[in-house]
Amino acid sequence: MSSLKLPSVRAVVAAPITLSRTTPLLAGPRALARRAVAGPLGLPSPLHGRVVVVTGASSGIGEATAKAVAAVGGRVVLVARRAEELERVAGEIEAAGGEVTWHACDLTDAEAIDALVATLLAEHGTVDYLVNNAGRSIRRSLALSTDRMHDFERTMAINYLGPVRLTLGLLPAMREQRFGHVVNIVSWGVQIKAPKFSAYLASKTALDTFSRIAGRETFGENVTFTNVRVSLVQTPMTAPTEAYAGRGATPESAARRILRALEDRPITQDTLAGRVGEIANLAAPRLMDALFAGFDALFPDSAAAKATVAPATADPVSDPAGEAAPQESATAWASLNSAPAGSSSTANRP
Repeated sequence: MSSLKLPSVRAVVAAPITLSRTTPLLAGPRALARRAVAGPLGLPSPLHGRVVVVTGASSGIGEATAKAVAAVGGRVVLVARRAEELERVAGEIEAAGGEVTWHACDLTDAEAIDALVATLLAEHGTVDYLVNNAGRSIRRSLALSTDRMHDFERTMAINYLGPVRLTLGLLPAMREQRFGHVVNIVSWGVQIKAPKFSAYLASKTALDTFSRIAGRETFGENVTFTNVRVSLVQTPMTAPTEAYAGRGATPESAARRILRALEDRPITQDTLAGRVGEIANLAAPRLMDALFAGFDALFPDSAAAKATVAPATADPVSDPAGEAAPQESATAWASLNSAPAGSSSTANRP
């Protein structure tokens, strides 16, 4: 293990600045006030010294988010399936002066998640921040889905059941210490209801709703939730869809939004297009049905969606599924069952 070289800004102030532990209702104004003075005074991020777990951290949005968290002094914990990629990301974070550990875990495996929770609590006592980013996306029309119930099962497994199980496992310790924040990476699609994403958006909408209700139940204990509804992001998961070539934001720009959500703890973080779409769906639902039916006809299923057996991606479970206009999963259902069970080794412990 190499020694850590923390940026100089972290050395000037030993204790992190945190939001109020008693008035989470004021988190928004307090966050604005903190930002107004943090720059001129050189104050550290609220994440400084805090344990931040990021799932899907082996590539894409998760990797970029983990690096952004470490850069502001967070003690980042990487979680994904691919041990070799986690080790690579951890090495890059450590080389840049950050604190990092990692665990390889299949987040569709209930026993593996429970083992991961036990390990995290044993190592850290509690987790202060959790970013539920790991997931998968499927862009496939209903016409091609009538004999593919597994599309709905696998998206629900990783996009909803996995994050909920991990959250529930870490939640009691957060409530006991009366501090915690959970960021769920969802999609603007939960607002606009885009065609061909019935499996994906149903699972993300479930997570979005769970988060809002959970946040109300933990409100008095200063444990908060944020749904980050991101738009199209260029990740390995969008590659199979021809229409997305060269389009979308970079993982680094998405990570900046997530970092802001971690620090400010808003209820939701939306895009303007998502908000407009949500209002239009409420104000003129049949008109929106007609418009989206037209869009549906203009943008047919991709070649990967039509394929009987799709080509495998590097890591279907750990690639982040934050795309607002996500693409079809490029991995056969059997690939989920081949993932390593349980939590793997930890590296670079500070």
